[in-house]
Amino acid sequence: MLARMRRKQILEELQAKGGVRLTELSETFLVSEMTVRRDLDALEREGLIERVHGGAVLAQRGTEEPGFEKKALREQPEKSAIAEHAARLVKPGSAIALSAGTTTWALARELSRTEQITVVTNSMNVWHELQQGGRAGTTVILTGGEFRTPSDALVGPTADAAIRSLYFDMLFLGVHGMDPVAGLTTPNISEAETNRAFISRCRKLVVVADHTKWRTTALCTMAELSEVDVLVSDDALPPDARRLLESQVRELVIATRSDP
Repeated sequence: MLARMRRKQILEELQAKGGVRLTELSETFLVSEMTVRRDLDALEREGLIERVHGGAVLAQRGTEEPGFEKKALREQPEKSAIAEHAARLVKPGSAIALSAGTTTWALARELSRTEQITVVTNSMNVWHELQQGGRAGTTVILTGGEFRTPSDALVGPTADAAIRSLYFDMLFLGVHGMDPVAGLTTPNISEAETNRAFISRCRKLVVVADHTKWRTTALCTMAELSEVDVLVSDDALPPDARRLLESQVRELVIATRSDP
């Protein structure tokens, strides 16, 4: 197959699925992973895709919010490192909340090793992860609400009312972006309101956000940086960003990626 035909089919696969993996493309086209990498590099140079760990996603344009599956392919080593560090903050017996998002989903996998905790979430993915792998004594509560994509969050009056009837030792919040002026942001108005409900009912706000979220903004502000008790990010966060964040949030934690 000619390279341009293969690249056309890669784009069609991305448009259908949102994301593709390097190994799967190699098997599909019966070519080496090096050949696939060259195809992806060419498509990225044209601005059609974005390379991510182990594969690629369609390039994000304008105010588009990527779907959960697409976001799950991005910055996987960073999210794993952040999740591992964030999980250390949780003590047995805690009542915590996890917002929707791919980084909080990674955190849910880590929390499946922690005993005797209560977790409240508005994410079906987080709920399923903890239901499948949670330790004995772990209680998982799903808020209910209206299901929405692309973040796979439950939002709306039902979710907000359920959250406001509870109180958490700690909230782990995923964000679309974090910016010194805009604060913590998300593109969706309903999800922003549900996350504000979470923030209003926690003793400690922990934001889990990889370095790509820095200086990214979206329509709705959920909180200012100064409201953050702990921000857990990864070691690709630039030095100037670290200095600014250290002056805004109460504590900045940098997680070291194990993946080269």
